[in-house]
Amino acid sequence: MPDEPTRGREGPEFRSAPATAEPIAPPKPKPTASAPRAETGTATKPAPATQDWSKPAAKAIPKGGFFPDKVEQGRYGPIFPKTPACYGFSIIAKVIPGREENLYQYARDIEKAVGETPDVLAALKLHYLRWNLFQINGETYFQYMGIFDTDFDKYTEDAVAIFSATGLSTSFENLEGFPKDWKTNPAAFVKFVREHHNAPFLEYGEYPYVSAEEIKKALRLKASFENMLDQMQ
Repeated sequence: MPDEPTRGREGPEFRSAPATAEPIAPPKPKPTASAPRAETGTATKPAPATQDWSKPAAKAIPKGGFFPDKVEQGRYGPIFPKTPACYGFSIIAKVIPGREENLYQYARDIEKAVGETPDVLAALKLHYLRWNLFQINGETYFQYMGIFDTDFDKYTEDAVAIFSATGLSTSFENLEGFPKDWKTNPAAFVKFVREHHNAPFLEYGEYPYVSAEEIKKALRLKASFENMLDQMQ
């Protein structure tokens, strides 16, 4: 005869099962269908390579700046690929005669703007900018080199938006062939940049594919740890 329940003040109370009771077996997992095999003669898509920031990386880029089997179409044409050095461009264009001083003044204007509003260029997701002037056959050329985290076309569009919002002009106004309606015609701006971009054939990153924001986060974390250690001494 099984034990009868005993009643307490709160209701019936049941005694536990004997210790000799067999444990309940867990339910057997349902069989899952195996992935279908690729048909003979068809290639399977390889898994994307992990972008490991801890190891330096170099990338040789085909002539023209694109990998033939990995061309992505953007709003204004093919997107230049991301490399271990992230995105970037190197623009070389002839300076309108007599405009060299305007470019030096524009550099001072940018220095002042960033000093007063450090995040004025934040939308561009920049790592670095470098500007050069040099001579070829007695004519002055301007080189604009930038490394950033957005794609080529978005960088240009964001630059137009910043110039329009802040009232700043662009240094490109001092270059031959630059469209006069660039503030209202981003497509013309992008076209000029693409036509004067000199695609690299090698890019290298000591800490490849890492964004500027990730670098700043790591530095903030490092500063926090250093401050914590200082407080413990």
